[in-house]
Amino acid sequence: MALESPSPHAAPESLDPGIDALFNARRIAIVGASGREGNPFARPLQYLTEFGFDGDVYPVNPGYETLRGLPCFPDLASLPAPVDLALLMVPGRAAVELMPQVAAAGARAAVVFASGFSETGDEGVRLQAGLTAAAREHGVRVIGPNCQGVLSTTHRLYGTFTAALELGPVRTGGLAYVGQSGAVGGSILSMAREQGIGISSWVSTGNQADLTTVEVARHLVELPETEVLALYLESAVGESEFRDLAARAQELDTSLIVLRSATSAAGAKAAASHTGAIVGDDGAYRVAAREHGVVEASDIDDLVRLAHAHLALPRSAGPSTVIVTTSGGAGSLAADKAHELGLTIEDLRPETQERLATLVPDFGAIDNPVDVTAQIFRSSEIDDFVEVCRIGCAAQEVDAIVIALTLVTGELAASMATALAELIPQVSKPVALVWAAAREQTVKGREILREAGVPVFDSSEQAMRAIASLRRVPAPVRPGGRPSGFDETVVRRLLDDLTGTVTESQAQEILAAAGIATPDARLVTDVAMAESLSLGTDRAYVVKIQAAGIAHKTERGGVRLGLDATEVAGVARTMLEDFAADDPQGVLVQEMVPAGVELIVGVTRTDGGLPLVTVGLGGTATELYADTATTFAPVDATRARALLLDLKAAPLLTGFRGSPALDVDAVADLVARVSHVADIAGPALRELEVNPVRVLDRAERPVLALDFLMTLERETA
Repeated sequence: MALESPSPHAAPESLDPGIDALFNARRIAIVGASGREGNPFARPLQYLTEFGFDGDVYPVNPGYETLRGLPCFPDLASLPAPVDLALLMVPGRAAVELMPQVAAAGARAAVVFASGFSETGDEGVRLQAGLTAAAREHGVRVIGPNCQGVLSTTHRLYGTFTAALELGPVRTGGLAYVGQSGAVGGSILSMAREQGIGISSWVSTGNQADLTTVEVARHLVELPETEVLALYLESAVGESEFRDLAARAQELDTSLIVLRSATSAAGAKAAASHTGAIVGDDGAYRVAAREHGVVEASDIDDLVRLAHAHLALPRSAGPSTVIVTTSGGAGSLAADKAHELGLTIEDLRPETQERLATLVPDFGAIDNPVDVTAQIFRSSEIDDFVEVCRIGCAAQEVDAIVIALTLVTGELAASMATALAELIPQVSKPVALVWAAAREQTVKGREILREAGVPVFDSSEQAMRAIASLRRVPAPVRPGGRPSGFDETVVRRLLDDLTGTVTESQAQEILAAAGIATPDARLVTDVAMAESLSLGTDRAYVVKIQAAGIAHKTERGGVRLGLDATEVAGVARTMLEDFAADDPQGVLVQEMVPAGVELIVGVTRTDGGLPLVTVGLGGTATELYADTATTFAPVDATRARALLLDLKAAPLLTGFRGSPALDVDAVADLVARVSHVADIAGPALRELEVNPVRVLDRAERPVLALDFLMTLERETA
């Protein structure tokens, strides 16, 4: 008998039962429940009883015998049965002291609503630490403190006091939300209701003394009812945890939408290298978001609109977008926004234009944008316009459609809405509807679309942002092995013997073992060695100081270029004398390489432990232009090539205004090898930088690493 494959959304057994209790509790204790009308702490009991929670609710307050028709218990020890979840509507210190009783009552999770914790200063920080310790000691997972609770429509579980529910329970649907701010979360609930968006789960995590926003989200993404997962982040997040969440959401094809008011915990604070400064503190977050298709919202209303689009509309297969509009001006504005967002507005195929020509007036436009003009609405009929939309949707050359209405109002608006509410859900491509008209003139039409679950956007920018966000991002492919000719054994042995700042001269053997080409060079440690050098007279040379404490040699006057053979010894002697106080290892005498394109290749390890490889314009242009591309290390040559071609300066490599095309594959190979050196260095690596990498128009050794810097920090016993 064949076994069915498990659903990709089947929650693995490893998911925390404490988190599960927040959404699937069958018995809930409300400690400190209030019977006072208007008291926010009376709302959880009100919501649970009025909105039809399908489990048992136990109010706990010695001041009442009954509340809302339910028996009220004096303490947790008096409850008639074990509970799954405790809602603690008590002051902060009391919540800490109650934790043993919460555990004894059987609760696997608790929501601490009280403020007065880490947000208030040192004393609050200590109180919060006590809450965290007590919860962990007794095996209780905690949401909060300083939060507004949780809700799950699966069991009509409303463990929250948000005023957003004063109009009644929310519609059940596929949007799960987790965020720190209760006020922002309440706004999202309220705006989602207005748009007709259904909610599956909603959590306000507050100060995150125990459970974090990302940890709760990692649970929710596994639930089959979660179609779209929205996060609001206002403090640092764990880099590895966020990347894991983003990767899992991508794997499950669950849209992940994030609104941030702070950066991630990444901390590439590199004092020595340019790379760390360029990557920035939130580099790991930005890379994870880009590579795993995270949709980034710009504000609360933007998050709600994007969530609605991802719930209601299918994904798009590509960037080709057709605009159907009642106004040439509106079409032009929409086309501009499409271009800004990487969408394409291309002419429609002749056969598509021929079909449109039978419907669009001669003074309209049938290429793209398709401008039907207001004259298409003859005698208040909409059939021709709807047919134009249908033709646009059916065009094989089109991946997405934007319908831009202007002043279509009154009864005509209602008729239009009815027709589009029937058409749009049937289309297998995303169709974004823009309605640029006052709400009071389109109330009936908008209500028809709302009930049909069709999003309505107020501007072409909103619609194009939604369409752009619906494009699938392929999952990144990580390398399966080391590059060919890369001697991992030697590289690992050499790295194991190093710590602190590794200079270019120390790295020569490492680079050679990794298959990274460098100019011919020799380390000169004293004047006698400098004077005994045998140098060819047919080339120029570079002399560079080598000292662990000198990261930027040029700025210190530690580099001399364009020397002939007779000048090298004198320059070496002077440089050794001038930098004697820096305890130099010597000077590196290096052949001077012809001019070419200069790049930077750097790897930084963030405070969260994730290695990021960055490529960009190198040399003195690195910080001036900040033209870089970053991803997680290590990479293979294919991924490295894609990074290089992402640069604005990529034409310098591929050929620009008559300049020759350079060997991009050789550059990509070097980038990959540098990233693998960093990978072998492991957690000890703080930064590794090759700057500049010189790319030359020649067949032999077309790419050379001209300078090198690496910092290793070993753990001490």
